[in-house]
Amino acid sequence: MDLLVNLYSRRMAALAQRVAGVDATIRVALPPELHILQDWVRENFSEYWVSELTAALAHQPPGCLVAIVSGEVVGFACYDATARGFFGPTGVAESQRGRGIGLALLYHTLAAMKARGYAYAVIGGVGPVEFYANAVGAVPIESDGEDIYQGLLRVRPGQGQ
Repeated sequence: MDLLVNLYSRRMAALAQRVAGVDATIRVALPPELHILQDWVRENFSEYWVSELTAALAHQPPGCLVAIVSGEVVGFACYDATARGFFGPTGVAESQRGRGIGLALLYHTLAAMKARGYAYAVIGGVGPVEFYANAVGAVPIESDGEDIYQGLLRVRPGQGQ
């Protein structure tokens, strides 16, 4: 299921206040960090997300933000990876979840998209619908079951991720 977020919603301003005190540095990823981020995403998430991260980091400016705690990567969020106007993928290390880092990444990434001229963001292939609905008022996009990921090549069992 895909969701739509209004980047001009008052919920964005409210989210900015909620994440102001998050104890992590959120910043744009730099191209020389690509190999580090690819390894981290591969270890913590999936090879598919490594591909999307790589695409997002190839943009100028890069379409990927990272969360850093004590000099270590603890999360990331991308935009314009699979399609223009799409938020994601995004993820936070299991050990860091529940500290507001995911919300901070969401806010800063959506704010970057707004600064680039987007009025709306699409969150594609969403798992945690309630998270996004509560955080930014994301609403489902009606669909007949077809989306950009339809027909995505998948690895066969026993061939890795």
